[in-house]
Amino acid sequence: MVFKPAHWPRKLRSAEWFGGTSRDHIYHRSWMKNQGLPNDMFDGRPVIGICNTWSQLTPCNGHLRDLAERVRHGIYEAGGFPVEFPVFSTGESTLRPTAMMFRNLASMDVEEAIRGSPLDGVVLLVGCDKTTPSLLMGAASVDLPAIVVTGGPMLNGWFQGERVGSGTHLWKFSEAVKAGEMTQEEFLEAEAAMSRSPGSCNTMGTASTMASMAEALGMALSGNAAIPAVDSRRRVMAHLSGRRIVQMVKDDLKPSDILTRQAFENAVRTNGAIGGSTNAVIHLLAIAGRVGVDLSLEDWDRLGRDIPTFVNLMPSGEYLMEEFFYAGGLPVVIKRLGEAGLLNKDAITVAGEPVWDQVKGARNWNEEVILPVERALTQQGGIAVLKGNLAPGGAVLKPSAASPHLLCHRGRAVVFEDIDDYKARIDDDALDIDETCIMVLKNCGPKGYPGMSEVGNMGLPPKVLKKGITDMVRISDARMSGTAYGTVVLHTSPEAAAGGPLAVVRTGDMIELDVPNRKLHLEISEKDLARRLEDWSPSHHVPESGYARLFHDHVQGADTGADFDFLKGCRGSAVPKDSH
Repeated sequence: MVFKPAHWPRKLRSAEWFGGTSRDHIYHRSWMKNQGLPNDMFDGRPVIGICNTWSQLTPCNGHLRDLAERVRHGIYEAGGFPVEFPVFSTGESTLRPTAMMFRNLASMDVEEAIRGSPLDGVVLLVGCDKTTPSLLMGAASVDLPAIVVTGGPMLNGWFQGERVGSGTHLWKFSEAVKAGEMTQEEFLEAEAAMSRSPGSCNTMGTASTMASMAEALGMALSGNAAIPAVDSRRRVMAHLSGRRIVQMVKDDLKPSDILTRQAFENAVRTNGAIGGSTNAVIHLLAIAGRVGVDLSLEDWDRLGRDIPTFVNLMPSGEYLMEEFFYAGGLPVVIKRLGEAGLLNKDAITVAGEPVWDQVKGARNWNEEVILPVERALTQQGGIAVLKGNLAPGGAVLKPSAASPHLLCHRGRAVVFEDIDDYKARIDDDALDIDETCIMVLKNCGPKGYPGMSEVGNMGLPPKVLKKGITDMVRISDARMSGTAYGTVVLHTSPEAAAGGPLAVVRTGDMIELDVPNRKLHLEISEKDLARRLEDWSPSHHVPESGYARLFHDHVQGADTGADFDFLKGCRGSAVPKDSH
């Protein structure tokens, strides 16, 4: 694929606001000048938006103001006119009921802020889990030149001589306390070791995964994903991206030129190699939907099934993002895929060049972090897409984070009708459950929670943990944090709140999980299943008004990306009418 740059100079989109002598043009310019802008800033140079998700309520993004200044330097240096603006910031660690509920809202905010403003291109400043997909979704819907700059991961955590992975060790330590292997005092002491610098999760959680997806898609400069937040090279990356977006505007290099079918295939395979989060499935399906690329759950299974997971990072492995960066980062991974014939080498990136030209010189500096293929964590990584009468629309599981002995398992269902039911009963020693059972959680999907919270990796009952058991099969229509681990079946579609078969599973039913054969089966007859579904009625709360009601009424299933039904594949005019 060869990208042909547009002619330059030419009249840009921002000239509709600033480029003339009419009353309307003077109106637009004069108000901007109250910020102390000289007249020659409106001479036709590219106007670049810095779309900033900085927020003190989004701790992962709390340092983005500094990066915005570095982007601004690069834009000025390249002859552009930078203008920074805020958008809704979806903080995973603080936002209730779940940040995922607001991903689509944030994408609408981004889309309309870009469309309605005098911008020729935009830099997307992201970090925390949902900020990356929401900004990519919004920018893709407008299709102006755009480049992603991520905030970078935190430095390694350390506690009692052990690496502490954000999220991953939270789950681990919490279970250890319940099992009597760790004191509450030690747990509180470990808290200070978990997040010791600015940045997003230092594991291959969803934030690091989506930073990797942005780079693998070609929407960020090569090497962007892994640079720690506090490393000076993160500021350099922001500066260079500010320079680059100006040239992208001159060349008219847009998301639709980059986000092709070939780019999504590269990203899916990359996700398998890095042991990326299951959340990437939903987000890439949604981004693909915005640009009209036909990406499906079946593509995730087909493209990622035979990809070995050779990046040795938590939660699948033992290291953290800091070591991944020192080892060479994502360019090494993409290069290895290319050498194995698993990369669309000519896919165009924001650099204006094919992806292969960006990575072919990458070197691996640590083969304990980026493993040789023969020592991969699993030879069949990626995302396993399961189907059967329990999940006719599909469900997903991350093999690299699962227990091998549970990938083929038949067990008795222990059912929790919703998350409150789970919390009320899980610690009760009278609960009839052991390690051979399969835990089933309902009504936690897009409509049911609402927003599809990260509760799918249900903590095990204390009575099982005290036996030394650390994993059981768990099935739900929820998500789980990318930092989590275990033999966890997620995103079961259709969800329970929409009347999917999950809604009628009963405690005592036998369920078969067969990951090698991609099977998830409820062992009742078709007739009994049909009768149960006919008798079923929804039990989840339906919001009465506001955004929550809009979300409930219009969100689609996890199997298609959980975007709104009125947003997929729709692009309006890039230049709205002037109201003056």
